Amino acid sequence: MPSIKAFVAKLYAARIYNKINRWASNPIETQERVFQSLISDASDTQFGRDHNFKNIKTHADFVKHVPVRDYEALKSYVEKMVAGEEDILWKGKPLYFAKTSGTTSGAKYIPITKESMPSHIEAAKNAILLYIHETGNTKIVTRKMIFLQGSPVLETKNGIQLGRLSGIVAHYVPKYLQKNRLPTWETNCIEDWETKVNTIVHETLNEDMSVIAGIPSWVQMYFEKLIEEKGQKVGHIFKNFSLFIFGGVNYEPYRSKFESLIGRKVDSVELYPASEGFFAFQDRQNQPGMLLQLDSGMFYEFIIADTFFDASPNRLTLKDVEIGVNYVIIISTNAGLWAYNIGDTIQFTSVAPFRVIVSGRIKHFISAFGEHVIAKEVEHALLSALKTTDVSVSEFTVAPQIAPTEGLPYHEWFIEFENPPSDIEAFATQIDAAMKLQNSYYLDLIEGKVLRSLKITQVQKGGFQNYMKTIGKLGGQNKTPRLSNDRKIADVLTQNIQTN
Repeated sequence: MPSIKAFVAKLYAARIYNKINRWASNPIETQERVFQSLISDASDTQFGRDHNFKNIKTHADFVKHVPVRDYEALKSYVEKMVAGEEDILWKGKPLYFAKTSGTTSGAKYIPITKESMPSHIEAAKNAILLYIHETGNTKIVTRKMIFLQGSPVLETKNGIQLGRLSGIVAHYVPKYLQKNRLPTWETNCIEDWETKVNTIVHETLNEDMSVIAGIPSWVQMYFEKLIEEKGQKVGHIFKNFSLFIFGGVNYEPYRSKFESLIGRKVDSVELYPASEGFFAFQDRQNQPGMLLQLDSGMFYEFIIADTFFDASPNRLTLKDVEIGVNYVIIISTNAGLWAYNIGDTIQFTSVAPFRVIVSGRIKHFISAFGEHVIAKEVEHALLSALKTTDVSVSEFTVAPQIAPTEGLPYHEWFIEFENPPSDIEAFATQIDAAMKLQNSYYLDLIEGKVLRSLKITQVQKGGFQNYMKTIGKLGGQNKTPRLSNDRKIADVLTQNIQTN
């Protein structure tokens, strides 16, 4: 007989489904309402006065007065907020700063306001509720759940708390989930990632786990330690484990590895969270892409990625986008980010409703020879090769080799195999063929003998974890870029090469 909690969850899920369907069915009107509300609410802030918000009535006005910025370009405003000033990017003071690592100027402080905080909570909750509505699997709410995340310990800076986003969100776990949720607060506060995972293993080993969530590479580490401890597959240890929730990276390159670790298939739900906002979540098990959050205090613009570095690229709204085009996503939010480039590229898989996939990072690409290779292409190429073999991969990244000791330049694929191919050259040929099919620039460069076919360099077991340790980013929400246009990652990984 179903529990009261399961019965209530099913009713609540139906209610949330209907609520989401209302705005998803009216996307343009929803975004226009959000846009007008954002401009109105911020018109008396310093940013609003500096950018003539009182005279902005349309998107065209907004484009005219508010240029696209990244964190560095917005930093002078953020610094005033960090110093404790009010009404700078958004009315009042932020509730929190999500502290992230910046690439050019140290720490970045992303504001989270009382208006923006609920969207971080609601989207994750709604993702689970829509899964329940679609599948009828209410048993997950009656058993244990684990969310591998950063420490919830927060600092205070000029009266405003700051920490990792996942740590901030941990303070907002609903009461009805707190009894089900693991790890314990004390364990979650452990800073050292390896110590934390070991503690989580012992804390969860004998629990009835139904939902496990986190970035795939770090959940993989947790699974491997479980198996090492118990000598059994994860699906046997946790017989009722039925839902894996993930975000941050594409799960597909990990799927076969995870099914091997688990010993069976489980459902999965993809999320698209960031410190700047919770942008999308998977709303259907049988549909590609994640539902773009249109009614969560965020207004979206899109710039075709190939034109992004032009002098004045067109800034499109939802009504202008097309399926399959690579766009840089630009956001304006009720946390006070305006025409803000978060650095991600996305593609639409559907426009009714609007669903997206993350295709990569605008700064994470390979174009050392004009090939314009993006993350989605390398992930798809690897998956194409994996489908025809029993090979499984733990982690990988790709870099250009511009100055080889002999022969033509090439793309070097650093792969940490769980189950390596018997013929590494044949496997490389399969990946290379898939790359040529996807990217005509790459094909032309190969045929024109500017590049030679890609080369696979095997990374020893644990090599990617060693790399993350060397840069101080082991665990939490950190992840290795799928590709880069230089050799910074490659040079470190060459110290972890498989030699036998």
